[in-house]
Amino acid sequence: MAAAIIVHGGAWDIPTELHADHLSGCRAAAEAGWELLMRGGTATDAVEAAVRIMEDLPVFDAGRGSHLNADGVVELDAGMMDGKTLMAGAVASVKRVANPISLARHVLQESPHVFLVGEGAERFAQAAGVPLCDPESLIVPRERELWNRRRAEAEPQPPAALFHSEPADTVGAVALDADGNLAVGNSTGGTFYKHPGRVGDTPIIGCGLYADNALGAAACTGWGEQIMKTVLAKTTADHIALLGSARDAAHVAIAYFEHRIGGLGGVICISPSGQIGFAHSTPYLAHAYRSDDMTEVVASLTAD
Repeated sequence: MAAAIIVHGGAWDIPTELHADHLSGCRAAAEAGWELLMRGGTATDAVEAAVRIMEDLPVFDAGRGSHLNADGVVELDAGMMDGKTLMAGAVASVKRVANPISLARHVLQESPHVFLVGEGAERFAQAAGVPLCDPESLIVPRERELWNRRRAEAEPQPPAALFHSEPADTVGAVALDADGNLAVGNSTGGTFYKHPGRVGDTPIIGCGLYADNALGAAACTGWGEQIMKTVLAKTTADHIALLGSARDAAHVAIAYFEHRIGGLGGVICISPSGQIGFAHSTPYLAHAYRSDDMTEVVASLTAD
């Protein structure tokens, strides 16, 4: 069975001066996931490793470097799904976990529940042996400066203008291992200056992520409120099965997303046979991928 991995580092109008950091971060994540797959690791292993790398890089809106909410606090969301078993785990509004993708995996593997939030998710983290961090350690000077500028504005920007002007660097990964099993994971700090407790599509099964060995797997990024309304990840997976092509499925799903709701975002996906697909309706989609027929990871900001 062919192995494959694709990662994303957000879909938005990424400024030119940030292109290199987005490309290098996505490439490093995809290479780490690929190395695990080549050593016999599972798809869930590869997804977790890839996403953790991007959570640790402050250029992305995930883990350290995430956006601050309206209260000036980082609240993190993440989710993971196993395409073999359809087991899933997700967490939201956590403030003291630096790598929420790993906490989401613990929920997937060790909890009878699928989704845990806030203080309850952090209590589960302690019980599962996931280290808690100082919330201040997640804040970087760039995000504090953005928050201070926003606080000083007389009139807030409308959501669409804000989405275009501020980063939307949600991170995620999709992988297929040598046993033919798919997995997907997503992680984010959410939208800039969000209302405390706001949760977008990122950790929501079917919306921000979905994996089923019989259909395919997909991870989404972009304006979460729009992605939730179109159940974009499941829509993409269904189209992989319908069309027999991950590439076509990604483009059809994003075309519907854009036409139906003016959707701003992107999707990455892998078919059960290892085909890779990706598409976006924003100027850029930071991503990197590799499959068995390639000699190295390819990183790009635009769709094929």
